[in-house]
Amino acid sequence: MKNLSILFVILFFSTQSLAVRIKDMTSVQGVRENQLIGYGLVVGLDGTGDKAPFTNQTFNNMMKQFGITVPTGTDPKLKNVAAVAVHATLPAFSKPGQKIDITASSIGNAKSLRGGTLLMTPLKGIDGNVYALAQGSLIVGGFGADGADGSSLTVNIEVVGRIPNGASVERSVSNSFNEGDYLTFNLSRPDFTTATNMARTINDIFGQGTAYAMDASSIRVTAPRDANQRVSFLSILENLDVVPGDESAKVVINSRTGTIVIGKNVKVHPVAITHGSLTVSIKNTLNVSQPNGLSDGDTAVVPDTEIKIDQENNKMFIMGPAVTLDDIVTAVNEIGAAPSDLMAILEALKQAGALEAELVVI
Repeated sequence: MKNLSILFVILFFSTQSLAVRIKDMTSVQGVRENQLIGYGLVVGLDGTGDKAPFTNQTFNNMMKQFGITVPTGTDPKLKNVAAVAVHATLPAFSKPGQKIDITASSIGNAKSLRGGTLLMTPLKGIDGNVYALAQGSLIVGGFGADGADGSSLTVNIEVVGRIPNGASVERSVSNSFNEGDYLTFNLSRPDFTTATNMARTINDIFGQGTAYAMDASSIRVTAPRDANQRVSFLSILENLDVVPGDESAKVVINSRTGTIVIGKNVKVHPVAITHGSLTVSIKNTLNVSQPNGLSDGDTAVVPDTEIKIDQENNKMFIMGPAVTLDDIVTAVNEIGAAPSDLMAILEALKQAGALEAELVVI
């Protein structure tokens, strides 16, 4: 019997949609994280630093700030220093003095950042202002070892490190949370039904007109102007349960991993299907031709090729009418289709117009 690959099918099938908290499906407009980036030096490395020219330039500039002038044209021959790009995420409502995590990545040819210390590095936002200062000892998850014969072993990445609470916030980012008479919630997955259900849920509790669905993504909610009351009001709102609308019918195929995801609303119209495969096997055997003892012939290697063709005689089966997810899974299990076979069947169904779903191949 033909060996079949393991088929991994994830099924989104339930008799009713489950309620989801507002905080798990939306974000508040104007309240978001901000990305920070900086450039700095990591020192104290064990001879694993880089030899990039900009590292020397940065080192010389740093020395000048401390009153030390490196003679022009002098190569400091740095081995324990590496230039790094430092980045971090500044959470919404972060205040001066609070700590955030940072990540430092080598931008030169350093071999490793293990054991290094990041010197004070300003982290800037897109507007060019400094919002945090980073400094501290790096934690590097990777490591490597080199042998005398030139062999080496590396585990994970040695040129990227993190510093938990490695940066101190110096400036707050303004937002519009306490401005105006409204709060606007944006759905993570825009859907007209979900937006309508969310507005209806809020209005049922706080009165008609409190919430207004602006489109498939945004719901505007009337909110108190007082900051304390607005925070309490939002705390109540974000914990309300809303029944989201059903997702559109989709079949997602990952051809690299053989994963197939079938949505619960997928339907198949009446259709007849047959799917077979032709297997050609070619086997080469080398035989030795030995001449008789008194002959003048030479010993020779004679190839012997065997060609075998196997063709499956799969029977045709019928799907429909209005096949549900359960029916599709049952049919697939009965024919024992491998992932590649099922992918080919689903694509053919879509081409024939029998599959009522969006076919997404990733």
